[in-house]
Amino acid sequence: IHLATENERYLSKLPGRAGCFKGTRIVEFIFLLSEKWHLDHSARYQAVELLERFMIKQVEQICKSSRENARCREQGQGSSWSSLKDQIYDTFVLRLVSCIQLASKLSLHYNIVNSDTALKFLQSLKYSYTKQELLESELAVLETLHFQVNVSTPLAYVELLLEVLGHNGCLLPAKPLHQMCMQLLDFSYLTRDAIYDTLLKIAIENSTPSKLQVAKFLTVKEDFMLLAVGIISTSVFILNPGHWKQVVEHLNCITGVTSQSILEFSYAVLKHIVGSTTP
Repeated sequence: IHLATENERYLSKLPGRAGCFKGTRIVEFIFLLSEKWHLDHSARYQAVELLERFMIKQVEQICKSSRENARCREQGQGSSWSSLKDQIYDTFVLRLVSCIQLASKLSLHYNIVNSDTALKFLQSLKYSYTKQELLESELAVLETLHFQVNVSTPLAYVELLLEVLGHNGCLLPAKPLHQMCMQLLDFSYLTRDAIYDTLLKIAIENSTPSKLQVAKFLTVKEDFMLLAVGIISTSVFILNPGHWKQVVEHLNCITGVTSQSILEFSYAVLKHIVGSTTP
């Protein structure tokens, strides 16, 4: 109930730029770096969410600053939009590393990414940041997010729903199912745009969605509960197709997500796993 409420609250206040910083290259960078530093799965997803929320707020602040500077330039002062944009480009990798550091501390994992490890990596990319600048970057992320950094990730939704399914008597092999869910969650993050593009076209029964339809679909793309039930459904279909219908019915009862929505999500994921254009 707590996760469902949190999900609904987030979706009700969804910023218009949500998802802009979950592109494949960014997610892949975070996943590979998390793997290099031996972080658990929850840390990598949390890092993605922290970076996304931080960058959106930073862009909003810079846009606001740009409007103020435009008024100042009319009076002969202020910096240009290009210089404000450079602030984002110049510090992006640093902010990304800071988000991974924060996620490693929040995951309660024994392996925290310390400043020396982060600096060594940044130096390998020819950045010349100091330890002080690294600490200030972490603080900038924390302050921009008003220290609200312990955000739930889709993995938390998946794991909790698996627990409820087991409690409700769904006799499924827990360990292989959990492993399959993690692999599919990784896959869905790395092919996010393609999966949701397919899902949108299924939903509207049209291969050329309008701008308004794309905008309205944003809440679907950011719905962690839908993502979690879709990942579990797809995992069960791959591992135990005989139990699939029962599991979909259980997920529908637990979350309120319709069986049709779960089916469509599973189809969209499977389509991109198989790489087929046929049903």
